[in-house]
Amino acid sequence: MHDIKAIRENPEAFDAAMSRRGLSGVSSEVLAIDAARRAKIGAAEDAKAEQNKASKLVGAAKAKGDEAEFERLRALVADKKAEVARLNDEAKEEDARLTELLMSLPNVMYDDVPEGASEDDNVEIHRWGTPARFDFTPKEHYEIEGVKAGMDFETAAKISGARFVILSGAVARIHRALAQFMIDTHVDNHGLTETMTPVLVREEMLYGTGQLPKFGEDSYKTTDGWWLIPTAEVTLTNIVNNVTVDEDTLPRRYVADTQCFRSEAGSAGRDTSGMLRQHQFEKVEMVSITRPDQSEAEHARMTTQAQNILEALNLPYRTVNLCSGDIGFGAKRTHDIEVWLPGQDKYREISSVSTCGDFQARRMNARFKPKEGGKPEFVHTLNGSGLAVGRCLIAVLENGQNADGSVTLPEALSPYLRGKLTLTAEGTLA
Repeated sequence: MHDIKAIRENPEAFDAAMSRRGLSGVSSEVLAIDAARRAKIGAAEDAKAEQNKASKLVGAAKAKGDEAEFERLRALVADKKAEVARLNDEAKEEDARLTELLMSLPNVMYDDVPEGASEDDNVEIHRWGTPARFDFTPKEHYEIEGVKAGMDFETAAKISGARFVILSGAVARIHRALAQFMIDTHVDNHGLTETMTPVLVREEMLYGTGQLPKFGEDSYKTTDGWWLIPTAEVTLTNIVNNVTVDEDTLPRRYVADTQCFRSEAGSAGRDTSGMLRQHQFEKVEMVSITRPDQSEAEHARMTTQAQNILEALNLPYRTVNLCSGDIGFGAKRTHDIEVWLPGQDKYREISSVSTCGDFQARRMNARFKPKEGGKPEFVHTLNGSGLAVGRCLIAVLENGQNADGSVTLPEALSPYLRGKLTLTAEGTLA
């Protein structure tokens, strides 16, 4: 959410920031509601002062035996009391309107976010590895002979509908090994705190991280009001919801491996084959809670942490700085990491690492207490995939495929697969 005081002080700067998001003249609407709210509050305070003044005179009129004055003042007190209640209710209505509007407005991007209209305008900032050359035409993951027995879309569709998959046998084991490898790397090498969180959350948690109110159609809501998480960013970030932490406890760095659920609204016709875009998927998520002066360095750190996973798996990738037309609602800057998929002959997103500044912290009232004293300040929040497990499985299978339908698996998975680093054409580990 946005600082209303900052908008009042510099509406032109706020409008300029929102114009980069494709929104125009936003400050005038915000300030009109804010002015109405403040006017109601001021009027209520004036009416309350008149009520208090009249209340003090009621007793004096009664003591003097001035019945007419007593009744007049008593009626005035009652009228002012009703007026105060009405004005306070109207102020609350204006405050709710203001909050709803501010909640619907995207974050202010950093100046170094490149201008652009779509993903075509994203700027590459890093590249690692060289895509392998095959002496055969590489296949997509679901077409590889050794994978077919362990990746069942037909039965999943019978059970749950489109965009679900059942993994079994060796393929399921490789998927599990990847998730375990990611968690171990983030905990042992990167110093993150492993965390197990719920996948069902209260509605206000989605407001806190910015999935609501605008993007409710992207998530699933249960009949009793809980929401299924689209990412563990929701649960990990909301650990500090409405909490004031000590500065000495920052930064807080969390990692969790969870099931995630997305409706994929608006993605009809995109990536319908295979398991690239699913309603239910597994993801290892990183979240950092920092002081404001730490967040820039933390963004670079988290980007490197995600990249480290791909490098350890020997998967070629590139990192791009998202442009203004492609960046997410709550981000000030986002680095997308795209892994090479030879079956598609292109790079595809496998991680987004975003710094949000105090945008989410204001929505969830998350603060820290400076150790030198003074008023509590809003923390900064960051999140990033480290990585999407299903997409990493796709990349491992496609980059390691052989002409005979087998797959050579990364050496980094050896401890998790008891040294068996070949998925045979028959679908077993050897």
